Amino acid sequence: MTWLHYGIAAAVACVVTMALVPPVRKLAFKLDAVDYPSARRVNKKPTARFGGVAMFGGLIAGLLTIWIGSQFFGWHYPLHSPVSRNIWYPGVACGVVLIFLVGAADDIWDLRPKQKLLGQIVAASIVAASGLLLSDMHNPIGAGYIDFGIWAYPITVFYLVAFMNIINLIDGLDGLASGITAISAFTMFTFAVLTFRVDAAFLCAGLIGICLGFLRYNFNPASIFMGDSGSLLLGMSLGIVSLFATTRSALFVSLLVPILVAGVPIIDTASAIIRRLRAHQPIQQADNGHIHHQLLKEGFSQRETVLIMWGWTVILAISAIFVTETHGAWRLVFIALAFGVSAFFIVRLHLLGQVLRHHYDPRPAVGQKRACEEFNEAVDETRSNDDRHDGDAPNRDTRPAR
Repeated sequence: MTWLHYGIAAAVACVVTMALVPPVRKLAFKLDAVDYPSARRVNKKPTARFGGVAMFGGLIAGLLTIWIGSQFFGWHYPLHSPVSRNIWYPGVACGVVLIFLVGAADDIWDLRPKQKLLGQIVAASIVAASGLLLSDMHNPIGAGYIDFGIWAYPITVFYLVAFMNIINLIDGLDGLASGITAISAFTMFTFAVLTFRVDAAFLCAGLIGICLGFLRYNFNPASIFMGDSGSLLLGMSLGIVSLFATTRSALFVSLLVPILVAGVPIIDTASAIIRRLRAHQPIQQADNGHIHHQLLKEGFSQRETVLIMWGWTVILAISAIFVTETHGAWRLVFIALAFGVSAFFIVRLHLLGQVLRHHYDPRPAVGQKRACEEFNEAVDETRSNDDRHDGDAPNRDTRPAR
């Protein structure tokens, strides 16, 4: 398989996505799949949020290009691989289609969080049942593999649902989610090529193409948003491609690749969960505490905020590749680089402020109890002072206070 074939697939996906955006935008307004301005939204005018439909069409076009190339132009068919022999690809495709439909339904009708989560679990379960599983990993301290057994199914479902939600949560600024996904997909594409996973490489090429094509309309100022139809599609696809690329890999550190390249949305999601739990709010409750909100509060523009977060992702992505391709001290250097850069942003943006206050501030119940005790002590002291001066004020009303 040549780089030209990957490039053709990505280019077709890109062009088709761009061609579909204008009609999809018109369709969104007819179906009222629109984001209206509000207190926590950054858009100042009604904007279509149905962009995932164009991205889905572009992805299908890119994958169809691969099939045409393998049938009529002698391309290597990417699904013919000994590593992939236990995977039922039509089932994987059904999972992707289902999650796209769930996202599209949410864009139109605003599904309840539990309904959307149920759809995510069902779609991820279909993929897991198709044989694409995080079933084992290379033993980091010995020979052979560590087999997860029956636990591979719930682990895989959780893994895919997590990927869907981290991309969904990071989709808060023009071009942010599509750019981060493109960077992540290119990184996993590089890893897939290095490990000879042609199926993963071609899916990555399609993802890169649809993200770049969508950025034509989605970068600030955006004329369309991807919506849940897009963010859930990208999240599921990234999760699937990471499973393709790491399945039966000879490297234990290969599991770090999808985690590192998605490090920014993972950190954002983790801090959001902690923040909401500390505030006694539902985990799915929207707020203004995400990384991009913090950068905006620091005075950066939308474009500057997006570029900063893209740059952070690029550093993590480069670190991920070098972690897999180096050994010894150099591997530790790149791991330290990834964690050092992330730690800088976490501290600079006070992302764990709620957690730190949990350790230094008293619990609310204890604080309230102490405040009551101090108030009662002050009242007692005032009364004792009044009692000492009773002789100097013979006309004072000495009846006990009610």
